[in-house]
Amino acid sequence: MEESKFQKIKSQVIKIFWVFLIGSVIGCILETIVGLIFDKTFQIRQGLIYGPFIPVYGIGLVMYYVIISNVKDIKKVFLLSMLLGGAIEYFCSLFQEICFGTVSWDYSDMFLNIGGRTSLLFCFFWGIAGVVFVKFILPLLRKIDMYLYSKKFKCVTAVLAVFMVMNISISCMAGARQNERMQKIEASTKVDAFLDKYYPDWVMNKVYSNKINRTRMPKAEKVNI
Repeated sequence: MEESKFQKIKSQVIKIFWVFLIGSVIGCILETIVGLIFDKTFQIRQGLIYGPFIPVYGIGLVMYYVIISNVKDIKKVFLLSMLLGGAIEYFCSLFQEICFGTVSWDYSDMFLNIGGRTSLLFCFFWGIAGVVFVKFILPLLRKIDMYLYSKKFKCVTAVLAVFMVMNISISCMAGARQNERMQKIEASTKVDAFLDKYYPDWVMNKVYSNKINRTRMPKAEKVNI
């Protein structure tokens, strides 16, 4: 592979990582604002143990960036965003239930919902988000291009990438281990013992203060990933 082509691929990977990071932070801010408006309480809703990140929003922003960035017709942007957002919401909900035995949202009472994991109303919101992305967020993201070949920027990206890999890994392991504790499964490995010691239930419940540690049930309370 030519060096220039390799550099282009490398630069795109770096940019996609930053899009994911930015989307995750935006998601945390939005969820916190929603909680402030509807629950009347200030509560930082995070999806990872360390930092203000909600990965489902990061994934959503990456999908928007990859798929709809070059779509010119605003109606197509809206429709594609509806489908993408609904699919992401559905599969993230399914992933969380299978891996952690917890509930993040349940739209069973809503009109035209799919297994309670997504609904027509929230797909509509995802569609609006896609239009907002193309009109306002995408032009800002394109400004990242001027930093992609900077050594300092690459070093910062590498440090953050290592941090996020560790953060996501420990968050998933701690969440899965808490699910095992809920099922009265004793620690059988040193890793289990480590997680029980440093990420016990009170720590996990404090980090995910609006999270319900139980298997999927009808009319579940809304919490975040």
